[in-house]
Amino acid sequence: MTDQEKYDALFAGLVMMFHTAAMQQMGKVKNPSTDTLERNLEQAQMSIDMLDMLERMTKGNLNDEQSRFLKNVQQELKLNYVDEVSKEQKGTPPS
Repeated sequence: MTDQEKYDALFAGLVMMFHTAAMQQMGKVKNPSTDTLERNLEQAQMSIDMLDMLERMTKGNLNDEQSRFLKNVQQELKLNYVDEVSKEQKGTPPS
């Protein structure tokens, strides 16, 4: 494995770490430690903000594939976040 392949894998892992955290924090997937759905939209927003910061700080240093991957993850999380905030405002239980 080349250094570049190693760093590509580490970058993807970092992005997915925040993706997984945000999905758990939105109550979309169970927390594996407790095997329960937990919901903390403030923490989910922080995880999304971390990815936004990562995008800003790495601008011009990512290849096209990395940029697309990061953008897709951000978009997915933001759409899910809006969905969960909307449910909260309507008083609908989390999914």
